[in-house]
Amino acid sequence: MRYLADTHLLLWAGNAPEKLSKTAREIFKESDNELFFSTVSIWETAIKFGRGRDYFTVPPVTLRRGLLTTGFQEISITSEHAMAVLGLPPHHGDPFDRMLVAQAMTEGLTLLTSDKTLAKYPGTMRL
Repeated sequence: MRYLADTHLLLWAGNAPEKLSKTAREIFKESDNELFFSTVSIWETAIKFGRGRDYFTVPPVTLRRGLLTTGFQEISITSEHAMAVLGLPPHHGDPFDRMLVAQAMTEGLTLLTSDKTLAKYPGTMRL
């Protein structure tokens, strides 16, 4: 399977793995799975880390390096992804999360998330 992890799961995987569900831990460990992270997660981390948000304690350069080292593949944001946001229902107002949904749908990936609101989107979303 091919999975795109949302920003919170990426941060938990590197900083607080006990917060990950058993399912998420198994998906991350399964060698047959292809794991992806989005440039949007690094962008979100850079903004929120730079503002001193409590939850965003990992510098974005450290997060990205760790993800690439552990076998995650990076997905850049394209204009196709940006246009796909237009077709999304307004379930979620966060532009970072909406882009993750659009990328997962466009690229045929299952979005792994802990956000119940994201799971309402069409396509393959997995809590």
